Amino acid sequence: MDGFLNLNKPLGMTSHDCISRLRRLLKTKKIGHAGTLDPAADGVLPIAVGRATRLLQFLPTGKAYCAIVRFGVTTNTDDLEGEILTQQAVPQLTLDGVQAAIPQFIGTMQQIPPAFSAIQVQGQRLYDLARSGKAVDVPMRTVEVSAIELLAWRGGEFPEIDLAVACGGGTYIRAIARDLGQAVGTGATLAGLTRTASGGFDLAASVTLETIAQQVEAHEFHLVPPEQVLQHLPVWCLEPELARRWCLGQRIFFPEVTQPIADWVRIHAETGKFLGVSQLETQEDGWLLRPTMVYEPQG
Repeated sequence: MDGFLNLNKPLGMTSHDCISRLRRLLKTKKIGHAGTLDPAADGVLPIAVGRATRLLQFLPTGKAYCAIVRFGVTTNTDDLEGEILTQQAVPQLTLDGVQAAIPQFIGTMQQIPPAFSAIQVQGQRLYDLARSGKAVDVPMRTVEVSAIELLAWRGGEFPEIDLAVACGGGTYIRAIARDLGQAVGTGATLAGLTRTASGGFDLAASVTLETIAQQVEAHEFHLVPPEQVLQHLPVWCLEPELARRWCLGQRIFFPEVTQPIADWVRIHAETGKFLGVSQLETQEDGWLLRPTMVYEPQG
């Protein structure tokens, strides 16, 4: 059993909980995921099964979220799961004021991740350090936010705004909520989060654990093949002898190239069969195709 699965992770479960449940349902241990989702968040969690786990690193890095930001409240986790640090009604806050602050969170920026996060500092997770009460300087990281769109606004003592956020990997939406609250002078925290896209998968095509269980029971369960998930990588087709050599781990030199040029390429046999992923390196007198992940053991 090899391939991918677009899981709709439910609220209240960790990503590891989902993997454990899938291992029991699919009766296989070799299962992995891309892009951890907090228990308080739901939505798209890309899953790989069998040999496809080695392809997780090649999934598209872009992600998208629907986030609810609540103003007037701050917590130690930057979401409603944590301890409330401050809470003060801010009925004076207007949508215009929030909209004026949003553009500063679009583009390439330095972001301080939440103190309760899985980032490692000196070999320890930040959330472990935070829970033990140890003070630690959270390292800043460079993140990319390509778009933030206003979906809804609800005024009142503790106003809320719904935002659609498109971003690169490593971006913390909790940190955006926290920093947006600081920018408008009221404080804020993340009140809800749904991941709508990740790793080339989207929420509309995702399936729940309950649906998977029903499909398995009815013998109707199927995984998404790797070649369908990795369509963002250019395709290189190899003739039979070159395909055989590549699958044996041999590097192949091309003095001239008529196929697409990219850092990473998807390798197919002339028959169209997916063989794996290769790195394409520039040489002084041509191009070198270096096997990176051989999916099929034979050419």
